[in-house]
Amino acid sequence: MLERPTEESEAHRIFRSYPGTTPKKEYHHHHKARKHGIPTPSSAVGVLKSAISPDGGLGNEEKQKEAEKEMEQDNHSEPLPGIQNPGGMAGVIFVMDRAFANGFTYTSDEWANFGQGAPEVGEIPGAPPRPRSISLDSTPDINEYAPTTGVKELRQAVADYYNYSFREGKESKYTYENVCIVPGGRAGLTRVAAVVGDVLVSYSLPEYTAYDQMLSVFKRMVPIPTSLDATDNYRLNVDKLRENIHKMGLSVVVVSNPKNPTGQAIEGEELERLVSLSRTDQTTLVLDEFYSAYNYEGKEGDALSASRYIEDVNKDPVILIDGLTKGFRLPGWRCCWVVAPRNIISALSQSGSFLDGGASHPIQIAAIPFLKKEFVMQDRLALQRHFKMKRDHVLKRLKDMGLEVKVPPKWTFYIWLDLSDLPEPLSSGLVFFEELLKEKCIVVPGLFFDINPSHRRNLSDSPCHHFVRLSFGPPLEQLDKGLDSIERVLKKARAHMEEKGHLNEFGQNLKFSGPSHFSNSSTHGRPGWS
Repeated sequence: MLERPTEESEAHRIFRSYPGTTPKKEYHHHHKARKHGIPTPSSAVGVLKSAISPDGGLGNEEKQKEAEKEMEQDNHSEPLPGIQNPGGMAGVIFVMDRAFANGFTYTSDEWANFGQGAPEVGEIPGAPPRPRSISLDSTPDINEYAPTTGVKELRQAVADYYNYSFREGKESKYTYENVCIVPGGRAGLTRVAAVVGDVLVSYSLPEYTAYDQMLSVFKRMVPIPTSLDATDNYRLNVDKLRENIHKMGLSVVVVSNPKNPTGQAIEGEELERLVSLSRTDQTTLVLDEFYSAYNYEGKEGDALSASRYIEDVNKDPVILIDGLTKGFRLPGWRCCWVVAPRNIISALSQSGSFLDGGASHPIQIAAIPFLKKEFVMQDRLALQRHFKMKRDHVLKRLKDMGLEVKVPPKWTFYIWLDLSDLPEPLSSGLVFFEELLKEKCIVVPGLFFDINPSHRRNLSDSPCHHFVRLSFGPPLEQLDKGLDSIERVLKKARAHMEEKGHLNEFGQNLKFSGPSHFSNSSTHGRPGWS
């Protein structure tokens, strides 16, 4: 018996039904064709091959003409006059819509959320006590707007943090003039993107999903992808990057380091070469360093930052983005920062004045004590020990199930799990995701990390199809609950293979409530997702 191709699973058809998973024009044609029962050729679907079973057919000339007319009208339609949908399909929206369709609620203790892009926020062994209250009496003007660059005292505290962590013994030091406080990591990325000119921007794959929208919405930037290979531990090749800068005229390089979702990082000599490259080749380097404290293989207590290798903090074209969100386990505070040459901070102040208006004044004042050296060193050491324990626990349980992680994470709290050794269609990240939802467990399909700004590329042969991202950010009890779910899916698959010799029923018989992210916005953009 022939196995049904993975592309034809119901999981993939549901995926294609969501806005943003196909180029805009092809999305409208695809859905109008389905509505009128007209088969869609594979060339009409930009993300995955079409697998629609028609209930009408090309022989019905009247039905086809009606559909074609409606498709043509829809191609020229706008949500409102002068308004254009940005077209991005955030992975979290799809993931959470599917979870809600399967009965997930945020208050349920039956579910395990491996999709969570946030660390656990409670007490952990050896760490300083978690904040329980915020005083509004600490400064007289605390109820006023803060400056768009942030409160000066916090900006200086951030500068001090980089100086004592990474720049001891160096003549050039950061000051508050090199720091801009922003209301969240995305706000930092957006402010930076708003001041990038008409240039070619390099990014690597797989990459953090929010870069997709950032590189799509700001039209002046032309994104140029570089694919990273598992055989090279997803390492950014600095020599190849230099070659591309010279041959293609790249002006900006955007990299998450440590990298979400692979858990790898450019570090040591390679990171020093990358910073030197930005200086000698006059290419601006934008580094998202949110997972810099999650160090599992290097010297205990150390963190990672390109600031260690900067010669002149006001001349080297290096922009760093970090915050309290990940490394300080305070995602709900939405208090982050951009560190850069002072002339860049001036530009970010202007972009922030029309983009976000600045971060919360009380939160900024409350954040200052968390950047004191004694607090940072104690908290960072506790974080590394606790999360390394969780990482090792998850890796061992996956290995015992036969899912050995080929490139274990050295940083972050993510596992980039390769499913390619599983039988089809369970080897598809989308099918694996749907089968886990039946067992009350959420993961993120790897396809969402093959970011595709403005849908310029065809993702039918994406190297990320056979991956899912697991987060070991949640508490250990929830991790074990999710691992139990994965074990149940694998046992069911083995029994099915022994009985029938195939897994054709996997990725089928799924619950579908329809894309709800236009009408149910209260459930999206939920804190703890990235």
